[in-house]
Amino acid sequence: MRLIKWILKKILFLVIMVCAIGGVCLMTLNNHVVNTEKDNIVSKIEGSKSEFTRAEKQAIHDVDPQCAIVLGAGIKDENTPTPMLKDRLDTGILLYKHGLVSKLLLSGDNGTAEHNEIHVMLNYCLDAGIPEEDIYCDHAGFSTYDSMYRAKEIFQVERAVIVTQTYHEYRSLYIAEKMDIKCVGVSSDQEKYSGQPVRELREIMARIKDFFKCMVMPAATLGGDIISLFESGVLTHGE
Repeated sequence: MRLIKWILKKILFLVIMVCAIGGVCLMTLNNHVVNTEKDNIVSKIEGSKSEFTRAEKQAIHDVDPQCAIVLGAGIKDENTPTPMLKDRLDTGILLYKHGLVSKLLLSGDNGTAEHNEIHVMLNYCLDAGIPEEDIYCDHAGFSTYDSMYRAKEIFQVERAVIVTQTYHEYRSLYIAEKMDIKCVGVSSDQEKYSGQPVRELREIMARIKDFFKCMVMPAATLGGDIISLFESGVLTHGE
């Protein structure tokens, strides 16, 4: 009986040690992604901010971006973006209207007729007065990795401003740079979002997943023909 208890204690100790070491390793990878990219977030659009400082403008100009990549974040219905997506779109629109980018690349999930992020994102930008020829739509941005992969391979993006919330910027910038896209992040944290603590926890695991994914560099879920940013964006709008 004593031997069995001793063995069980040893097994429990080993399980605890393995879990502890695994947890440390995972957090180390998470911190690596965050620390690698934190200095590449050059501006945060918070609250009612509608101007950029000289330093922020210079940091963006130094990249000489071909476009701002605005990442999808869900929709409420066929006409309404979620608060997070609305803030991302407003930030991309602000960059365009300040002349810091000349094109917007909208990347979202258009996987089903019932969930067409791109339709909502495109109409929102058009309603804000962005010329249709300067808006490009990636209908197969099913994940952050897919969005960056397709930005590089399909849209031939080499320099970009990435627009998303800060917690998501680290991973987005990390993947983009692994794709050899020179980039900076402009974060769109304009409010406190419902469910953010859970979203932050999920993002830790997503950073770790994409850290390993970037080591292998698999192709995006969908491929396609090259789309030039020198052509009119209307060609990418679909029906």
